[in-house]
Amino acid sequence: MVSRANSVSEAELRHELVKETADFARAYLRWMDASDCERMSYPRLRLLEQLHCVGPDRMGALGDELGLTPRNMTALVDAMEQEGLVARRAHPTDRRAVLVELTPTGLRTADELLEPRIGELTALFDELTPAERERFLAAVRTLLDGLRMRGVRA
Repeated sequence: MVSRANSVSEAELRHELVKETADFARAYLRWMDASDCERMSYPRLRLLEQLHCVGPDRMGALGDELGLTPRNMTALVDAMEQEGLVARRAHPTDRRAVLVELTPTGLRTADELLEPRIGELTALFDELTPAERERFLAAVRTLLDGLRMRGVRA
């Protein structure tokens, strides 16, 4: 039997890696959005999680953490504020900054939704053996480090 390495050139392999990674990323994001839990999209869930685990933070820092543009972050916070999940308040030492924090309703919602929703999103990785999950995680971390070295924010 001819090994894959012998039958495919390095250039072809690299092109296939790019294509398959892009296809996986698109499909995984669509799957995350489609596995709706209480109408909680992935960005909304991530904001709840970040505020629940880390506490109040500046809008800009939250946007950076979630990978959202300022415009998208504002829209996300606006919507969640209208639902009573988050509140804005003035930063205690920086008059230009706005902090976002969970409301009591947001805290209850986070407590109720985070664990089941995260469980749904991680279920796909049950397709991999424990050893495959460890190798996949190591590879993804290596690739993320490579992107960061190139100035790309994760």
